[in-house]
Amino acid sequence: MTDSAHSARQYAFKLLGYRGRSENELRERLSRKGFPKAVVSSTISYLKRAGYLDDKALAVSLKRQAYKQRLLGHYGARKFLMKRGISKTVIDATLDYDESCDMKNAKTLLEKKVAHLDNNITESDRKRLWNFLVRRGYSLGVIRSVFRDCNLQ
Repeated sequence: MTDSAHSARQYAFKLLGYRGRSENELRERLSRKGFPKAVVSSTISYLKRAGYLDDKALAVSLKRQAYKQRLLGHYGARKFLMKRGISKTVIDATLDYDESCDMKNAKTLLEKKVAHLDNNITESDRKRLWNFLVRRGYSLGVIRSVFRDCNLQ
């Protein structure tokens, strides 16, 4: 193993020590660091063979984070995974639409936001709440239902 390949592996392990990374993220970071393409490819294949780099496992972990911690909707979770460099095929295999989960998360978010507002919710407040849920990746049908359940329409 050349000195450059050893340095690339060490840097990759350092990056993976901070958090899980997708193959695309790691490839980009190694290239940005200045390692040759051949060294980057050999490092990526080594990490995949050794089990340190697995986009499917990372996608499952990120899915859990998106739904449980960040309380994102289905579309928001999809965008979150794409932003982290997970391929579309892996995302499609990992994410399945669950309307009840979306409803529960959207209701939790809405109740948190409404708790900080006065009892007198204005039309402007309703618009801001609606747009907040849209930005979090909830479908319009889910948002309508949650607004109805929380008596905001």
